[in-house]
Amino acid sequence: MDAGVGLRAKPGAWAGLGNPRRSSTARVPVRFAVEKFAQPLVLGSDRRSCGAKLKVSCSRKPAGIDKTYYSADEALVLKQKAEDVVPYLNDRCIYLVGMMGSGKTTVGKILAEVLGYSFFDSDKLVEKAVGISSVAEIFQLHSEAFFRDNESEVLRDLSSMHRLVVATGGGAVIRPINWSYMKKGSTIWLDVPLDALARRIAAVGTASRPLLHQESGDPYAKAYAKLTALFEQRMDSYANADARVSLEHIAVKQGHSNVTTLTPSAIAIERLVPS
Repeated sequence: MDAGVGLRAKPGAWAGLGNPRRSSTARVPVRFAVEKFAQPLVLGSDRRSCGAKLKVSCSRKPAGIDKTYYSADEALVLKQKAEDVVPYLNDRCIYLVGMMGSGKTTVGKILAEVLGYSFFDSDKLVEKAVGISSVAEIFQLHSEAFFRDNESEVLRDLSSMHRLVVATGGGAVIRPINWSYMKKGSTIWLDVPLDALARRIAAVGTASRPLLHQESGDPYAKAYAKLTALFEQRMDSYANADARVSLEHIAVKQGHSNVTTLTPSAIAIERLVPS
């Protein structure tokens, strides 16, 4: 893997999405809401694997994020870069892919906020669809295959929508059918060094990471070993993304000694540079 490439964009990342559109028909964004529920919208017409329908909420309010994620200066840069990028997106969705713990949710919320998009976490939508509160519990009560089936259905439903930023699960890339859904939008790979991921996951625990939680021994060592094995299986799939954002490259460019000191906004700003 070439750590020296910060953003490797394929045709279609931003510039290849079509001619810039300066105006568009206003539409009510669809978003996953957990605090205030409006009139529910049912995604898809068929049954989930467990018989539950996936429901999300419609809201005119943008997905709020903690403003401590970025400074006033970063907020201004984000706003300016978002204004440059929006015309090229033509309302297409953005799908963030990458290993578990790579920051897809945090970065995704920032991107959604500054682009005026709505934010979804595909894992959370699967949990809501099957009526189980965590991915780890879904794995325990059913199986990984059961989770993956529902994950594919969620991505299929989201692919029919517009103006969304979707943080996908780390393993969403392993099924070709999921790429057929995500390629209707723009896909971005957040590439984080495995050492940094292992330290982050070891620090917070593996209870919410079903593919890591079964291992015993030193938390960092077991996380690093499992992440390495998973990455080797998924690396070629991640490379299918339209663009790659290397946190290692961003850290070097900004003078950081390692990626752990990067702010989520710095990563979001890097992605908002038109290719």
